[in-house]
Amino acid sequence: MSDLTKIPVTVITGFLGAGKTTLIRHLMQNPQGKRLAILVNEFGTLGVDGDILKSCADENCPLENIVELANGCICCTVADDFIPTIEALMALPQRPDHILIETSGLALPKPLLKAFDWPAIRSRITVDGVVAIADAEAVAAGRFAPDVAAVDAQRAGDDALDHETPLSEVFEDQIACADIVLLSKADLAGEAGLAAARAVIEAEAPRRLPVLAMTDGLIDPRVILGLNAAAENDIDARPSHHDGHDDHEHDDFASVVVTLPEIADPDSLVAAIQRLAREQHILRVKGYVALSGKPMRLLVQAVGERVRHQFDRPWGADPRQSQLVVIAEHHHIDADAIHRILGA
Repeated sequence: MSDLTKIPVTVITGFLGAGKTTLIRHLMQNPQGKRLAILVNEFGTLGVDGDILKSCADENCPLENIVELANGCICCTVADDFIPTIEALMALPQRPDHILIETSGLALPKPLLKAFDWPAIRSRITVDGVVAIADAEAVAAGRFAPDVAAVDAQRAGDDALDHETPLSEVFEDQIACADIVLLSKADLAGEAGLAAARAVIEAEAPRRLPVLAMTDGLIDPRVILGLNAAAENDIDARPSHHDGHDDHEHDDFASVVVTLPEIADPDSLVAAIQRLAREQHILRVKGYVALSGKPMRLLVQAVGERVRHQFDRPWGADPRQSQLVVIAEHHHIDADAIHRILGA
């Protein structure tokens, strides 16, 4: 089977809260005449990102074309989860023209690329490209810079940046595996921040990569779809910290699902989440909250102390149950403290 008859797959990777779901929503709204299918891999059992995308389903990407894999990284569960799911998408009555894969924020992309060489699927799909999304403001602040001295100069006194961390290795592996890098939240980073972030990416990348700025997931789909990279064929050109290891673990990270009663004041919830980031080193919070007297679900998403919330759709027949997924490095997870601070 020639590459022209294979279904192209775009792998969208990036750190927690970088903007992967926002980009995919934009692609769903601008499919360029393509029938899309989407595979979402969540970290934790509460599938917030998948639910967001399902609410955007339309004739170009119907509900049955959006599949979630939760509570397990697809690069670690290839045989059990990933391969059967891809086969199911390819067996849909109307074959998709393009498949988008949103990895979890903790996923290492290279093991996933290796899965595309599995006999069951390698003759039928090809990796059109790997898109890495990096938070421009965070990268500009030196949170993932490979030069420790530069990090210390930028953020003096932050002991967490005095050594190599699992988070930095995830970031570096995602950049090393990419065909194109999108710097998200460009509006928050500003021109100076974008220049600083671009310099970090260029220093980290093992080869010259296109690096483009993006705000709110808005970018011409033609720039990132149709790359024809066949990334599964040049895996050796995409170095990883885990090269030479047969497997890898995600035990460095853990999640807690918190169920809350209805709340009356979203500002109090925002303050509690910001307190979690400061006191418990929480990386990411996401989920839905029931607001007293409001028929709409309140979508809450936080990266560190930056918290965003908006109404997304009516609860409808769904139970009005507020649930948040809280993600942190394993040694920082204190479930009792998280429940106490959030008032659960």
